[in-house]
Amino acid sequence: QVQLVESGGGVVQIGGSMRLSCAASARTFSRFQLAWFRQAPGEAREFVSGIGGSSGTTLYADSVKGRFTISSDNAKNTVYLQMNALKPEDTAVYFCAANRFILTRRAEDFHYWGQGTQVTVSS
Repeated sequence: QVQLVESGGGVVQIGGSMRLSCAASARTFSRFQLAWFRQAPGEAREFVSGIGGSSGTTLYADSVKGRFTISSDNAKNTVYLQMNALKPEDTAVYFCAANRFILTRRAEDFHYWGQGTQVTVSS
């Protein structure tokens, strides 16, 4: 069983930056594939970014490429999402997710989820 706890959300102005953190309880953290998804009100949950636990391979949604950076610190069992140049359309609840097998963009492939953290981008 893996527990994921997100932190770092809040309110930020358009064009601002914010860093989200996700702390994992897994003993074999480095073997997990980790990802960030987001869900805006009335919208489906969408992939934002992911990182391969052992490979370090990263994936990004086109909407955030060049603005967001995912990274992980295996010593701290933590994955981060650095978000720059934030836009109103980035407003959503952001979820951290993990699975043992393969890094994908599909929410259904991830077995472990955090509770989510709200990010609001306002003027």
